Amino acid sequence: MSRTARLRHLGPNWYAAVMGTAIVGSAGAALPSPVPWLCAAVWALSLLLLLALLAARALHWTHHRDQARAHLLDPQTAPFHGCAAMALLAVGGGALSAGRYWIGTPAAVALDAVLFTAGTALGLAAAVAVPYLMVTRHRPALADVSPVWLLPLVAPMVSAALGPALVPYLPPGPPRETMLLGCLALFGLSMLATLLMLPLLLARLLFHGPLPLATTPALFLVLGPLGQSTTATGALADQAPGVVPAPYDEGLAVSAVLYGVAVMGFALLWLAFAGAQVVRARRLGMRFSMTWWAFTFPVGTCVTGAASLARHTGLAAYTGLAVGLYALLLLAWAAAATGTVRGLLSGALLPAPRPALGELRPARVRTRSGAVR
Repeated sequence: MSRTARLRHLGPNWYAAVMGTAIVGSAGAALPSPVPWLCAAVWALSLLLLLALLAARALHWTHHRDQARAHLLDPQTAPFHGCAAMALLAVGGGALSAGRYWIGTPAAVALDAVLFTAGTALGLAAAVAVPYLMVTRHRPALADVSPVWLLPLVAPMVSAALGPALVPYLPPGPPRETMLLGCLALFGLSMLATLLMLPLLLARLLFHGPLPLATTPALFLVLGPLGQSTTATGALADQAPGVVPAPYDEGLAVSAVLYGVAVMGFALLWLAFAGAQVVRARRLGMRFSMTWWAFTFPVGTCVTGAASLARHTGLAAYTGLAVGLYALLLLAWAAAATGTVRGLLSGALLPAPRPALGELRPARVRTRSGAVR
């Protein structure tokens, strides 16, 4: 089998490995006592993974365009195109929070600016295109609702959380205010879309029971918009003084605490609920799959969210929560990374776990007698 043939079933879900690795460095840098060299090393690994995956996906689109189009027409695969945007954003944001220890601040700002621009544009495109395809082409039923539907909707929230870090490097005045308010608009876009989607997910769970064993880890994806929105409100409040006029700067600071405390409470409730579902699935025989990367990035956003609340409230409870969630993140990353490496070495991951939408129909062959079978 040629190298390009092995890439035929390399889907956009592989970007989750980049996201999950990048957040380990970024979340570590957000803790009260970060370890700079460790954060920078993990971020460098995520950068290498991103470059390798971008090259592999380019080959995929070049040599297997039919399969790439089939991924867009598959309602369970299409939402993963939001992961590409979030991978760019996560590595770009990590450059400024963790990578600067290694490459320096000027280079980190330049890299973050490029990846933030590309990731935001791609995230907005996915947030529009994927729901459009679901309405016009996919036509899913309630039983088909999956937490992965959140992925293209969360991408703008990642931009909202990471964009404010670039504000101090813009010229004072309108450029900074435009950037900050633009991130606030991305926050609203993503949060309102998520609030529309969550009731569908809960209805699917209530009326159709637990998710299939292999996709049960995807329940952790709900933590993504919760933790990331808490991080975003804190980041907006951090940069607001001197950028937006009073009293809006104070209003953002107040909302960062009031919103963050409430949403983080729900995030912990969902973490317990999703964790119980995963334990149940594991007891019933759930094995490793790429969905295990859902344990990483969403939990990492809760780490940065808790760290933001610790910074704005001064409460040791949130510091302890951030540290505890980070320990959980490290365990999750180790499990996902180990399983991925084993799957790649054994060749079990790159072949398609199930046929894509365009391959579900049995082949129709005309015999010599003219019959079709």
